[in-house]
Amino acid sequence: MRSSGEAGYCGANSDPAVAAILAHLGEEPPLCTGKGAGTIFFSRCNLRCVYCQNHQISQGPIGRSISPETLADCILDLQHQGCSTIEPVSPSHHLPGFLEALAIAVDRGMHLPVVYNSNGYESLDTLALLEGVVDVYLPDMKYADDRMARAYSEVDEYVRVSSSAIRAMHAQVGNLVVDTEGRGVRGLILRHLVLPENVAGTDRVLRWIAENLPKTVTLSLMAQYAPLHKAHEFPPLHRRITSDEYDRAVDLAWEMGFENAFVQDPESPDLGVPDFSRQDPFVWERDCHG
Repeated sequence: MRSSGEAGYCGANSDPAVAAILAHLGEEPPLCTGKGAGTIFFSRCNLRCVYCQNHQISQGPIGRSISPETLADCILDLQHQGCSTIEPVSPSHHLPGFLEALAIAVDRGMHLPVVYNSNGYESLDTLALLEGVVDVYLPDMKYADDRMARAYSEVDEYVRVSSSAIRAMHAQVGNLVVDTEGRGVRGLILRHLVLPENVAGTDRVLRWIAENLPKTVTLSLMAQYAPLHKAHEFPPLHRRITSDEYDRAVDLAWEMGFENAFVQDPESPDLGVPDFSRQDPFVWERDCHG
C-alpha cells in the first residue's frame, strides 16, 4: 500500500513527486496564452508506452518528492509568472498530494483554470473526485484496439476504461469554452497521437468519438510521434509517421464532420522532444517562440 510506504505499479509512493515545473509554450493554443501553461510534470505513470516521449520521467528515475505546501508555492509562482493555466501532467497517481496543494494555493489566491492532462486511463471514481475542481480536461485517446494497448503500453482494457472516462469528462465540463483572450476556461480537448501504419486505429478512434460525443467537440490530432525509448524494438513504431499518414487522419476528421480540431505540421520545428535531464527540458521550444 502506498500509504505504508510501498510503491504502486507505476513506481510512485505516497509522496507526490515531480520532474519539472515550468511555463510550457507548446500546448494547444487555448492552454498557453500569456506566458504559457503552468505545467507540473509528475513522475511515473500508470502506462508503459514503449514510445513515450517523456520516458525519462514516466518510466525513469527523474523526479523529486515535494510536499503539498511546497507544491502550492510553485503553483502560485506559476501564476505570478503570468501563466494562463495550471496543468498537472499525469497526476492521477499523485492526486491526494496535488489536490491538497491546489486547495492551499486557492486559499492563497490561485484563480487560474485547472487543466487535467491525462493519458485517458482514468477510473470513474477518480473523475468523480475531480468534478468541480478541473476546468479543462486534456485526455488522450490512444488506441482503438486493446491488443495494441497491451502490446505497446502494457495496459489491459484500455478502450473500455478510456471510453468511459472520456464520456465522463465531457459530461462534467462539456465542449471547450474560451474567454475574450482566447484562453480555455472550461471544457474538453481530446488528443489523439497518429502512429505509423495506423497502429493506433485512428479511423476507429475518430468513429467512436463521432458516435459518442458532439461533432463540435475539440480534437487535437498530433503529428509529433517520434521513435523514442524502446520504439526501435517494435516495428513499425521504429520510424516517424509520414506526411501522407498524418494528412489522411486530418482528412478523415473533416470528412466525418468534426468542426473543431487542432492540427500540426509534421515538419514543424515546434515538434521537438523534451529532455528532462536539462534544467529547461523545452529549450528548443523557447528558441522556436523567440
